[in-house]
Amino acid sequence: MSILVTGGAGYIGSHTCIELLNAGFEIVVLDYLFNSKEESINRIKEIAGKDFKFYQVNLLEKSELEKVFSENNIEAVIHLSGLKAVGESVSSPLKYYHNNLTGTLILCEVMETFNVRKIVVSSSATVYGAPKKVPISENAELNATNPYGRSKLMMEEIFKDLAISDNRWCISILRYFNPIGAHPSGRIGEEPNGIPNNLMPYISQVAIGKLKELKVFGNDYPTKDGTGVRDYIHITDLAVGHLKALKKVMEGYGISIYNLGTGIGYSVFEMINVFEKVSGKQIPYSIVERRPGDVAECYADPTKANEELGWTAQKGIEEMCLDTWNWQSKNKITAKI
Repeated sequence: MSILVTGGAGYIGSHTCIELLNAGFEIVVLDYLFNSKEESINRIKEIAGKDFKFYQVNLLEKSELEKVFSENNIEAVIHLSGLKAVGESVSSPLKYYHNNLTGTLILCEVMETFNVRKIVVSSSATVYGAPKKVPISENAELNATNPYGRSKLMMEEIFKDLAISDNRWCISILRYFNPIGAHPSGRIGEEPNGIPNNLMPYISQVAIGKLKELKVFGNDYPTKDGTGVRDYIHITDLAVGHLKALKKVMEGYGISIYNLGTGIGYSVFEMINVFEKVSGKQIPYSIVERRPGDVAECYADPTKANEELGWTAQKGIEEMCLDTWNWQSKNKITAKI
């Protein structure tokens, strides 16, 4: 019996695959390689010392997805596949809705065909929109402010309706906050195509000279130093969260939703200072206008994941920054995985 990981060659997917393999699971990885590289598959195998099947398949290709299920004994799915750039979603909403929602619908249809009804689902803190208070609990008001966030919110609604319609389904929805860092080996990490949308890869690319300076989007927020405050979580802690959620869906039925975050908020300036400390590199920056849709503060209340999954983030902000620098300094030019 195997665990199917969709989007398994990506940033979150590759780290999750390593945790699954280290825990003794057999996996099958599916990725269209739209924003990732096959080299990450090789590095997962290298780090874990184990082999597995890989399929370059788009979830929109139903017949190809059916082939994956027919060729493997799939027991459960970790669904990480999807487009995730907020800015691009605003300019190309149909692309995001079609890919993220239609792909999910096709996956669920094929799962039902092959009598597989256990799934861990990738969602996002973007479903909360601008929170009325922090920290944010799972029962906070949902009000996504961009097509990417709304695609995740709609996906959650699909799974809620699915669980109501058929009580054989067991579903864990994970709302991520801000994953950063890299595997301690420095062999896998985050290197997005083009100019990064997220803070940490932006900082690290400035540190190695790939980008001239960091653009800080606004310094007039009602926060400790005027810059936006976010909940940053080490990517390996996030990957372990998937493992905990998988064990829960393997044991029972119904649907559960969990925040995965540290419960601590750090500002942009604090992140710059910590990164400079651990890397020894100066990060030049300039202040520019706020980005539309950005909120002042967003950090998690992770109590539910701790109580029901036995999961708590283990790594602090210095380790997150140090592992990011370790990865980036070892992968200055060629790594795009």
